[in-house]
Amino acid sequence: MNGPARTQHPPVRAAHLGLGAFHRAHQAWYTQQANDQARAEEGWGIAAFTGRTPEAAALLSRNDGVYTVLERSAEGDRVTTVQSIVRAVPGADERSWFDTIADPEVRVLTVTVTEAAYSANSSVPGRIAAALAGRAAVGAGPIAVVSCDNLPRNGRMLRDAVLTAAGAEAARVSDVASFVDTVVDRITPSVTAEDVAVVRDITGYDDPAAVVTEPFSEWVLAGEFPGGAPDWAQAGARFVADVGPYEERKLYLLNAGHSFLAAAGRLSGYETIAEAFDDADLRADTEALWAAQRTAVDLPAAELDAWLDDLRIRFANPRIAHRLDQIRRDSPIKVALRLVAPLRRRREAGTAVDVAQLHAVETWIRSLIELDPTDAATAALARTISAAPAADRARTIIDHLTPEGTLA
Repeated sequence: MNGPARTQHPPVRAAHLGLGAFHRAHQAWYTQQANDQARAEEGWGIAAFTGRTPEAAALLSRNDGVYTVLERSAEGDRVTTVQSIVRAVPGADERSWFDTIADPEVRVLTVTVTEAAYSANSSVPGRIAAALAGRAAVGAGPIAVVSCDNLPRNGRMLRDAVLTAAGAEAARVSDVASFVDTVVDRITPSVTAEDVAVVRDITGYDDPAAVVTEPFSEWVLAGEFPGGAPDWAQAGARFVADVGPYEERKLYLLNAGHSFLAAAGRLSGYETIAEAFDDADLRADTEALWAAQRTAVDLPAAELDAWLDDLRIRFANPRIAHRLDQIRRDSPIKVALRLVAPLRRRREAGTAVDVAQLHAVETWIRSLIELDPTDAATAALARTISAAPAADRARTIIDHLTPEGTLA
């Protein structure tokens, strides 16, 4: 039997750029929860566009955009049918992209394009700027642009990049678009044949578009939605005045732990977060890193304690194969934000550099040199840093690694 059938037909009121597994397990999933609680005419359908490659659009389009989310925990599996994506479109279809963003019924644009797409060399900000300028030209009304990538003040960073790319159209783009800061969190590993088989066993149908994720999810948002938005709070999203403390919590604890274990775990021969975290020595190193990094997070101690308790369960989840090589992709940008930034904050505050933080940076440098690179940017940095004397490498990274993942 083929995949799940569509029973809801919400109108397209939102767009998304960066159609991948994370979007399907997170923003589209939240939108589905909101639609399930709304009247049919109040639902929000998503026109989702791929970024780099068209495969995800082709996969989803074969089943009318409907797919299965498989939540895997130590206690068992749970499946949910998601049908909030009503159009899955290859990113190369520029006409559809411009028409969608210019549609006055479309009030929200969410974005998951990875940290690298915010750099000066990326074409993504220009792609968004051109579409927003087109929206302004036809008087389609305001739209909220919601960044869902792991960057500090991601909405503001996207706003700056888009307005720079807009050039002479910047004022018009700024008039039509609000930019929303967010913190997003849900581990979404690559889907395996075993995962697809589990979906088949539970549901009775084949769903090659299925995504696998953990039960935990988080979405914290700060910003204006002048044209409205789905009622994401129905699924637990939080709307706050400032996402800063929440993004620091995620970057400095979860993401930093991932980056450290991706380096240390692969150097030790492990393949997944759960395997690496099960190593007593690596777990102790991770706990020491968390103890140092949490001092940079401005949230109550009790809240951090509870969040770390959840994090330990998530890292140890044996049913989520979060692959270390997946985390290692684009690692220079990630490490700059997750490990180097809080370390520099300690130094600038006159506090001694913590041994665990330094060890994490040194372990990552060793992984650059000893492991095969996952991408061109990592390979380039590996060549540069390996040419430096071993005793100078950590200091070079701490002093000169830019937020874009290059050496200044």
